[in-house]
Amino acid sequence: MDYRTFRWSALLFLTAVVAMVLSLEATAPAPPEGVPVGMVVTASSVGDDPPPEVSMRDVQVSQGRQTVQVTGWTPARGNHAGLNLFLLIDDAADRSLGSQLNDLRNFITAQAATTNVGVGYMRNATVQIARDFTNDHAAVANAVRIPLGNTGAFGSPYLSVIDMMNRWPNHPNRRVIVMVTDGIDRSRGGPRSRGLTTMPDVTRASDVAQRTGTLIYTMFSPGVGYRRRNLWEATNGQNGIARLSDESGAESFFLGLQAPVSFRPFLDRIQTALNNQYLLEFRAIPGGRAGLQSISVGTEVSGVELISADGVWVPAAR
Repeated sequence: MDYRTFRWSALLFLTAVVAMVLSLEATAPAPPEGVPVGMVVTASSVGDDPPPEVSMRDVQVSQGRQTVQVTGWTPARGNHAGLNLFLLIDDAADRSLGSQLNDLRNFITAQAATTNVGVGYMRNATVQIARDFTNDHAAVANAVRIPLGNTGAFGSPYLSVIDMMNRWPNHPNRRVIVMVTDGIDRSRGGPRSRGLTTMPDVTRASDVAQRTGTLIYTMFSPGVGYRRRNLWEATNGQNGIARLSDESGAESFFLGLQAPVSFRPFLDRIQTALNNQYLLEFRAIPGGRAGLQSISVGTEVSGVELISADGVWVPAAR
């Protein structure tokens, strides 16, 4: 073999090697980007029929304006049905709430064996636990009592729900709170802004709910004291609980400023939501610091709306 032939053979060999390496790099899966995070998503039917099953390929998640990779989509059923459900009743609620207690008790006793239930009363910006989490649903139902009908010295349903979320046991189950309150923050005295959006404790409660993945369903029930007779206070309270529920990925229920005849339709809606939830996992884009990142979850499946929290807690980039 002369020198020219050897040179061309070596060049062809190197070209083939380079082409093979480039081909392997092109076909090899790209390393996943972002950090793994999870949240609970509720599938809601647009009409009256139950929502159809939604598969992972039908789910789109956006962080800001960028689509992120969905890595898990598991129905919250079977081995994944674990749920921690806590009922929070405002002790500043009018004692006429007593006529609704059987609806609340029936809702508790109807929970699945995979659900741990607790009940507590919001008073003085804390929670007085009447029965801690247990799967003895009858015992929890028996702990439900008529509210004291007293505003207390420092009544704020938002500070109380923050207290409850901060005391939540470390457990992988879904976290759900059902709040019965008029939403009026009685802890803030003195001059106050009359802007309906100026409710700092609602903002704090919403941030904690999104950070901890807690869904907060709220049901309006009139409270006691002069503030409940103030249209601005009552409307502001309803706006507060509606905002808290919406931003945490849940729903708020009320019929004007009056007490509903029965809580049962609201509780049935909540139960339907609990029965149609999914555990979503995706890779979020981290920032320089850990914090809440705005998230949008959607699907093109006809007749289905996916309800999720406005944000998710994302660890800092490493």
